Amino acid sequence: MKIGIPKEIKNHENRVAVTPDGASDLIEQGHQVLVETDAGLGAGFSNLQYQKAGAQMVSTADAWAVDLVVKVKEPLEAEYPYLDQQMVFTFFHLAGVPPSLTQALLKKGTTAIAYETLEDEHGRLPLLAPMSAVAGNMATLMGSYYLAKFNQGRGVQLGNVLGKRHGKVVVIGDGVVGQHAAQVADGMGANVFVAGIDPIKMQQTKDTLLPNVEFFLSSPENIAQHIKDADLVVGAVLIHGAKADKIVSEDMIKSMAQGSVVVDVSIDQGGCIATSKPTSHTDPVFVKHGVIHYCVTNMPGAYPITSTIALSDATLPYILKIADTGKDSLLADRALLKAINTYNGKITCKAAAEGLGMLDDYQPITDF
Repeated sequence: MKIGIPKEIKNHENRVAVTPDGASDLIEQGHQVLVETDAGLGAGFSNLQYQKAGAQMVSTADAWAVDLVVKVKEPLEAEYPYLDQQMVFTFFHLAGVPPSLTQALLKKGTTAIAYETLEDEHGRLPLLAPMSAVAGNMATLMGSYYLAKFNQGRGVQLGNVLGKRHGKVVVIGDGVVGQHAAQVADGMGANVFVAGIDPIKMQQTKDTLLPNVEFFLSSPENIAQHIKDADLVVGAVLIHGAKADKIVSEDMIKSMAQGSVVVDVSIDQGGCIATSKPTSHTDPVFVKHGVIHYCVTNMPGAYPITSTIALSDATLPYILKIADTGKDSLLADRALLKAINTYNGKITCKAAAEGLGMLDDYQPITDF
């Protein structure tokens, strides 16, 4: 199969979908790999490394004119003309991005295979997990940075000073993002509180990973109470393939102290904080009701070497599976079946269709 690796064009997105070692593995299996010139530079991989692996360095158009395109982030408007009846394997987050992308995918008959809805046999999200971990780690670091007074923050340091913990961090969600954000905050020495919905899971996480962290049941009343005196709030809510619920209301944000910070990691899926709006690495924050909001939609792009290696390690077995079996065999694989978001001009992920208000374009993948 002919596999294309385009250069990412999202703001400050330096990740690349496949490393030279990954390209070598694909080529050893008999596939042709076309990498857009300079696609790997931001992640520390040169054109020469890809060429030594056996890949061809090509133009943007040629990287898209293939059977399978593998990317990191969703196609942007400038890339819509390259969409065709090929398969595209990437993070799509269709429910959280402009409907124009979904409309373009349907019009062009593109098979959109989304990293974020691919599930393993245990219902976990193996391709989302590594980037969620990076984003969770980063959420606390960014929150801590913007709490500094020179950033118009409160001036509270998240950390242990001579045996005393300083700063309060509230994490909304106890999945991969939430656990990593809490681990970093706890390691720094802050007072950490995590909201979850499953008491059994919360107790297990506390016992095994976060013994110093206080867990509480996620309810509007409990969240409102904890947020009032929080220095940092991390939004880490995930509903598979769907737009995130607005767990934190605007009134809750208004109750926070001037100069406190929120980091909405759920912004890829529309955000779980009512006052959030997408931002970029170039212009990462805005202030609303005196609260600094960090809502960058491609947070792991800030650490492209770590993120690229972690993502490529996770995706490569599935890339090989798609390349070896082809489009017609996607429907026979349970994990890949869950990952298909558009197919033959229809939306096949109901949660995405609902989030977009496009249920008229929805057709269950099992109907094909």
